Amino acid sequence: MHDLAAGVKRFQQHVFPAKAELFAGLASGHRPDTLFISCSDARVVPELITGSEPGELFVIRTAGNLIPPYAPGPDGVAAGIEYAVAELGVSDIVVCGHSACGAMTALAEHHDLTSTPAIADWLRHADASRARAAAGAAAGAGSAPTVDSLVRHNVLAQLANLATHPSVARAANRLTLHGWVYDIPTGAVEELTPVGRPASPAA
Repeated sequence: MHDLAAGVKRFQQHVFPAKAELFAGLASGHRPDTLFISCSDARVVPELITGSEPGELFVIRTAGNLIPPYAPGPDGVAAGIEYAVAELGVSDIVVCGHSACGAMTALAEHHDLTSTPAIADWLRHADASRARAAAGAAAGAGSAPTVDSLVRHNVLAQLANLATHPSVARAANRLTLHGWVYDIPTGAVEELTPVGRPASPAA
């Protein structure tokens, strides 16, 4: 907490004064263009990766960047998506996976999750990701899916889940969905094609 308190002090003394005009404008509201859905991993910082200023991204972070398919009932992820699309009117949604993802590693390496039932239940939202990765591996050399492969197929599976949300479906004619994979050691960001292969740098 000492480090966090020191960070707040630096923000108040140096960062905030340099952006005082920006924050004054944001005080009455924000109109981000992009909903950015990423993993909760501390190494993934959407604003840093994209060079975004405050107010430019609406961010949802979940373990494994998982997006449950739409279902009636209380759901914080669904509420965030609905707010970004229906109320803020974002034009783009990015689902961003990353290298060495702990959630995807646990699935690819079949970790024993019996002592963490909440994590095990949450990771069931990646069942389709595992099926996609397994099918891809079977079509190739026939080996088990790697963590990197699962990360990529998971991004595509979560984009499919995203499309089940009514707010996204209603805005389909004005929304563009993007699947990204961020590589931690190199800083590279790849945009995925529909078949789950890296297409080109996102930037």
